[in-house]
Parts: sequence; C-alpha cells; structure tokens
Amino acid sequence: MTGPSLQDLYASASICYGCGPANPDGLHIRSFPDGDDVVAEWQPEPRFQAFEGALNGGIIGVLVDCHCNWTAAYHLMRQNGLDRVPATVTAEYCVKFRRPTPIAPPVRLRAHVVESRPDRATVETTVESGGEVCATGRGTFVAVKPGHPAFHRW
Repeated sequence: MTGPSLQDLYASASICYGCGPANPDGLHIRSFPDGDDVVAEWQPEPRFQAFEGALNGGIIGVLVDCHCNWTAAYHLMRQNGLDRVPATVTAEYCVKFRRPTPIAPPVRLRAHVVESRPDRATVETTVESGGEVCATGRGTFVAVKPGHPAFHRW
C-alpha cells in the first residue's frame, strides 16, 4: 500500500491516537480503499506486547475502531456524493479475539460496510497476522452534525 492514505488525504492534522497523522505518539494507522473494502497494514512494535510475542488486546481494539471508522466515513462520503469524508464517531464496536496476534509480521485489516443509512454505517473487519485471522470486529459509526465536539476534527 503506497501513496496517500484516507487519513493523509482527509485528516492530515488529526491528533487521534490510533489514526492521526499529526499525533507523534500515535499508532499512525493508514487506511486505503480497495474496491468496496478498506484495507490497512500496520507493523506492531515490541512495546505493544501483552505477553512475549503477542499484541495487546487494547491495541487491537484501537486498530479495529479507527480502521472501521475510516471505512464508514469513506463509505458515507461516496454514498452521499460528498467531496470530503464526514466527521464520524464510534457509536459502538466490539472485538472478538480468536487467537493471539503475533507482533512479528504486520497486522492486516480488511473492512467493509454491511449496513448503512445516510448518517451512519455498520462495518465489519478482520484482523490478520501471519496469514491467520486473529480477531474480528464490528461497529456502528455516525456522522456528527455542527455543534458536536468532534464536528471539526478532520
């Protein structure tokens, strides 16, 4: 995955811990459209271990939350004919852990919208490492209106 990510294109000043390009201490998740899906690849560092060789579940949660949020925002932009992604926030999400996620190979996320309305989208994703699905996630993400604290976050 090369070139500008959705985050680079639409939120270069974002300070989000998971996906904000402007957060020097963040994870810097980079999401890319791939047909109807959105994909990301992220390389864990040893400091994110839960135990020797395994990625911390909280970090996996951040990966799922941010990547699914961007999948929803990109979908809503295209669905509603907008020229920019709407500012979206997490209404709910869950992660199911299927096996420990190794930190050695990159983590790959693939997400797609399974349900949507004009102001929200429900997204499902897989988290893979070493060719195996280690976790799955599902969440609902809502486009916020003026007056919401996150409205101008992008």
